[in-house]
Amino acid sequence: MNETVYYTQLASPLGSLLLTSDGERLTGIHFPQHQGAAQAAWRRDAKRLAEACRQLRAYFAGELRDFDLPLAMAGSAFERRVWKALCQIPYGKTVSYGSIAARIKQPKACRAVGLANGRNPIPIVVPCHRVIGANGSLTGYGGGLDTKRWLLELEGVKLKTRRQRTFLVEA
Repeated sequence: MNETVYYTQLASPLGSLLLTSDGERLTGIHFPQHQGAAQAAWRRDAKRLAEACRQLRAYFAGELRDFDLPLAMAGSAFERRVWKALCQIPYGKTVSYGSIAARIKQPKACRAVGLANGRNPIPIVVPCHRVIGANGSLTGYGGGLDTKRWLLELEGVKLKTRRQRTFLVEA
C-alpha cells in the first residue's frame, strides 16, 4: 500500500478545503479552521484528487446529490460502522444520533455515535452534517454550526432559529 499522502486545496463556498488521498482513494477533507500546513512529506497533486474536486464542485453547485468516490477511512470498527450508516442518509434528509445508534444495532450508543460522527475524516462526502439532535436541533459539527446549516440548506432542509439555536422545521 502506498504510504505517500497526496493533497490539494479546493476553493469552495465554505472556504479553502484541504483534500488528501493515498494516491487512489480520498482519505480526508479538512475545513479551513482545521488545516495545519501540509506535512513536509506530503505531495501536492491536484490530478490524483481531480475527480473528488469535480464532484465537490458539482455538489456545491446543487448539481450532485450522491458522491461516487473511492474512500479510505482510518478508524475503529465501531467508527467505520457509524460512517457506513452516515452514507445511507439520503440527500436533503436528517436523522438523529439515536437513529444512527439503532441502525448499527447499538441503541444505547448515542454518545459514542456522536464521537464517531465528529471523527469522520471525510465530511460532506460522508454526510455527518445530516445528523441532528433528537429534538431537531443542530448540534456540533467539525466545520462549525454555520457550515452545517449552510450544507443542510443547500440540500433543501428547512431550518428555523429559536433563541439562538437552529432547529429542523417539521414537515
